[in-house]
Amino acid sequence: MQLIDTHSHLYDEAFDADRSAALVRALDAGVGQLLLPAIDSESHEALFALCREAPKQTHPMMGLHPTSINENPRWREELALVEHYLDNPPTGIRFCAVGEIGLDFYWSQDYVAEQTEAFIAQLRMAARRDLPVAIHTRAAWEAMEEMIGAEYAAAKARGERLRGVFHAYSEDAETYRRLKALTEGDFLFGIGGVVTYKKSAVARAVPEMALTDLVLETDCPYLTPVPHRGTRNESAYVRHTAEKVAELKGLTLEEVAAQTTRNAEMLFALKND
Repeated sequence: MQLIDTHSHLYDEAFDADRSAALVRALDAGVGQLLLPAIDSESHEALFALCREAPKQTHPMMGLHPTSINENPRWREELALVEHYLDNPPTGIRFCAVGEIGLDFYWSQDYVAEQTEAFIAQLRMAARRDLPVAIHTRAAWEAMEEMIGAEYAAAKARGERLRGVFHAYSEDAETYRRLKALTEGDFLFGIGGVVTYKKSAVARAVPEMALTDLVLETDCPYLTPVPHRGTRNESAYVRHTAEKVAELKGLTLEEVAAQTTRNAEMLFALKND
């Protein structure tokens, strides 16, 4: 049985003391591959170093996180760096997606225009290069739906493909159905540790979501699943999310692992590595 953690920050400083051991624990839990989203230039070197250390197990993305735009007068330089790296990857690096990008209005409403500009620019970077996107959304779902709908249609009109994953999906079944219809099934939904929490909207939605629309993730070191909630998350724990999805859908763990792994391999072209 093989699982894929489609959203892991294992290069984060939270793992400086035991990063190699965490990779081994992931393998022992059946998590054979980790997808690593970028945040901004402050962590690029750590991201690249991990991918060089474990090239068969890790797959980097490149993008500018929405909260890295807030209070950052150099955010357009960061955005230009994203495009530079997409066209000129560092030695030994192949980017599997543009991410993590998106909208986050939770911390502040003062940077909506800047986040919107950066988000749309990166969606277009991805579509031009036929790369999927990993989308972060927090306190911004209405704006997200509007922008994705417009950009998806525009890309299609240009003869390009806009596709990807809604990372850390935690909304209800109705939002899932709207987003799926809006993107004609070209976007998947990243299910993480939140699905194991009590009173979780996504736990109620998962039984209505097609397994072919789901990928699994941790977002480690954040959003730790039960039974480890309250401690640092790590990629090995994606197995707990898989077990919960299996329980909610009345399937075996093996069925969930096989289909979600297949979904991730197809979206991120992992079979080509």
